[in-house]
Amino acid sequence: MSEFNFNNKTFSLLENSENGQVNSETVFKYKQKGDLITADYSGGSVIYGKIIGQLVEDKINMVYQCLTSDKKLKSGKALASISLTNNNKLKLKLDWEWLDNKNEKGTSEYIEN
Repeated sequence: MSEFNFNNKTFSLLENSENGQVNSETVFKYKQKGDLITADYSGGSVIYGKIIGQLVEDKINMVYQCLTSDKKLKSGKALASISLTNNNKLKLKLDWEWLDNKNEKGTSEYIEN
């Protein structure tokens, strides 16, 4: 069993690459069942998004998809590294990639609220 618990946790953005979709108004609501991690997200430029991931030690291998406020469907994949802050809040650093014809890559960081 993992030392990390994502069930019923919310996260917000700390920083994102310029080609990322989410912003400081986007809220992520996570659930966890064993090594299955899921999240719904919305706000800012995202009408609705979904994450499905597998927790392995201190990483989450995930795929995500969203509908943007400009009515575009987008999807991608990421590897999230998990750490704990000094006050025991979960922090995620994602190395992500869009799954479209450009396959743009970037990084983003999120913090538990």
